[in-house]
Amino acid sequence: MLTHLTGELAALSAAFLWALASVLYARIRASPLALNLGKGVVAIALLILTLLFQRELVPDLPTQSLFLLLLSGAIGIGFGDSVYLAALKALGARRTLLFEALAPPLAAVLALVFLQEELSSWAWCGMGLTIVGVTWVISERSSQLQEKGRDRRWGILYALLASMAQASGAVLSRAALADTLLSPIWGALLRLVSGLVVLVIWGLGQGKLKSWVMELRSQHLLRQLCLAAFCGTYLGIWLQQISLKYAEAGIAQTLTATSPLFVLPIAILLGDRISLRAWLGAVVAVAGVALLLGL
Repeated sequence: MLTHLTGELAALSAAFLWALASVLYARIRASPLALNLGKGVVAIALLILTLLFQRELVPDLPTQSLFLLLLSGAIGIGFGDSVYLAALKALGARRTLLFEALAPPLAAVLALVFLQEELSSWAWCGMGLTIVGVTWVISERSSQLQEKGRDRRWGILYALLASMAQASGAVLSRAALADTLLSPIWGALLRLVSGLVVLVIWGLGQGKLKSWVMELRSQHLLRQLCLAAFCGTYLGIWLQQISLKYAEAGIAQTLTATSPLFVLPIAILLGDRISLRAWLGAVVAVAGVALLLGL
């Protein structure tokens, strides 16, 4: 039973690690793009060390699959993270996260069109319940946050582009991994390298790459960054690649979007009070996950 749910369990594990990493990143005093650059470098180094330890040779990957993986990283990690951060500045956390709930159904539709992955009626119902529950939790948990930015039209465009980038990146990665023998760890490494290249080019073009690197010189900051990158980027993206290899893109994307649910117990441990509305939203989302898993 557990073997049959490898992709789904990996997606839920990735969601938990991303929730934990988000709490860690929130405590690091550095600009978002500097953190994005730093976590990418740390995760790539950890993945390379893992491959050397496992003595896993460079895969003989078909050109088309390699292209799809690199394109997935460029779109989902390089471009997607950049426009997501821009949306956060323009719209604030609450509205941006609500737009992110569009990524799972977009991934399912793209997978249906381009990969012919058809989901059952129960799976669509489970996806809908999960998205509704997560959206409910996010809207309540973020309602007290101060929104930033003034140009809402650009913010909405950035948020939509971020959702589309996430969905497109997931489907491209699924297309590259589903019919190959490439291990998920190699898939994660190739995606991260591609995303980092895009970020470096972006920094050079804006003339800000040096300032991002200067922000990461503090030893205390680097220790925090390494811990967050280990949980959220190294393990998180590795598990995401496992989920995309063994589960349909729409289901994998929906389950990885449950990160806000895992933030609830973490928030309790940190002394926050969770409202009844947030718990009800969590129950609805868990019911949706149960439908997706066929429980």
